[in-house]
Amino acid sequence: MNYPVAHTSAVDYSIHLIGTTAQAVEISIHSPSQYICANCEKILPDWKNQNSFWVVIFLQQSKYEIVESCLEIEAEKQRLREKFMKFGIDVAFILRDRGYLTDLIDPRTGYPLFSRPGKFPHDDTAAVKALLGYPVIKNKCRLLIHPRWGMAVYPSILLSAAHPFIIERVIKNMAPLHGWKEKS
Repeated sequence: MNYPVAHTSAVDYSIHLIGTTAQAVEISIHSPSQYICANCEKILPDWKNQNSFWVVIFLQQSKYEIVESCLEIEAEKQRLREKFMKFGIDVAFILRDRGYLTDLIDPRTGYPLFSRPGKFPHDDTAAVKALLGYPVIKNKCRLLIHPRWGMAVYPSILLSAAHPFIIERVIKNMAPLHGWKEKS
């Protein structure tokens, strides 16, 4: 069985953005976790021949802590999902147009948007825990605890075979078109 190559890099591929509503967005690029490497074919069967790819973590600051289900929180989750999906689709199409296998995981379902779904969904929260070390608590679903935002965080994942430098450049070029600017 071919597993993706784990990459290590001393370069920091992290991007800090701020939206028009002053809500922060943190984006970081990582080697896939051991779990993703070991289960790639079950999560992304179309990627089984892809020997190298990167995990791009999108963390959006929420207006509310995402701890319970009510109309305001569900509307906020939908707004953040839509924001990620619009942005992620634009980034994915640019990278795919350049010949790089790229997909985003639908935060609601855990399944890839452009690839054939696997036997089981991707777990964005588990990926953030594995790659960033953020704590997770179990409620009705598993919730991240961000070091500054607490539980007011909405995680999303994009995967790409493009080099992190290329992914970072595309993200930074697309961010202003989606109402985000780099935090100074």
